Amino acid sequence: MIKIESLIPKHGGYQNLKTFQVAQLVYDVTVRFCDRYINKFSRTHDQMVQAARSGVQNIAKGSLASGTSKKTEIKLTNVARASLGELKLDYQDFLRQRNLPEWQNKDPRYAQLIALRPKTADDVAKWVCAQKDGLDGQDGQDRPNGDSSSIMSIESIPSMTFPEIAANAVLILITVAMSLLNRQLEAQGNTFMKEGGFTERLYRLRSKCR
Repeated sequence: MIKIESLIPKHGGYQNLKTFQVAQLVYDVTVRFCDRYINKFSRTHDQMVQAARSGVQNIAKGSLASGTSKKTEIKLTNVARASLGELKLDYQDFLRQRNLPEWQNKDPRYAQLIALRPKTADDVAKWVCAQKDGLDGQDGQDRPNGDSSSIMSIESIPSMTFPEIAANAVLILITVAMSLLNRQLEAQGNTFMKEGGFTERLYRLRSKCR
């Protein structure tokens, strides 16, 4: 008799996926960001929140669907990536329209936030406040302005504002999430090529029973 575990492999468990965790953080931070900096009655507010939510929800739905359809898993994972790509553009537009700079990946603050590995929206908020105060954002201690091992000092970036820091912080998190999703999609594609999907698995099991 065919065991159901052989036909439908373990699936779900999306809460443990790094992509889900980072996308969920992006969603939580985006809700706060939009409530503070985007008009609540504007379409942009709703679209940004929905794009962030779509990233989270489609990762979860793809994981749950993976037991019976690898094609659906790949499709939904790609939708999640596309949603975060849309959200990334919204944040870039936010900065551009306000003449605020978008940090490049060589900016020391870029690597610092990634190394910090924030878990919650509060972690990100504390980091944003630390940047505005000219702190390093990790141990809460002031750094000499000439210390090259620290982030750029507040004096070296006189125009730095909370909206600039917050928007760039989310852009960094989105970039991390999209990079992780690229790797996840590659792994899903390789698995599908090697093992096939539900139909192929069903055929193999039926063949063994004949």
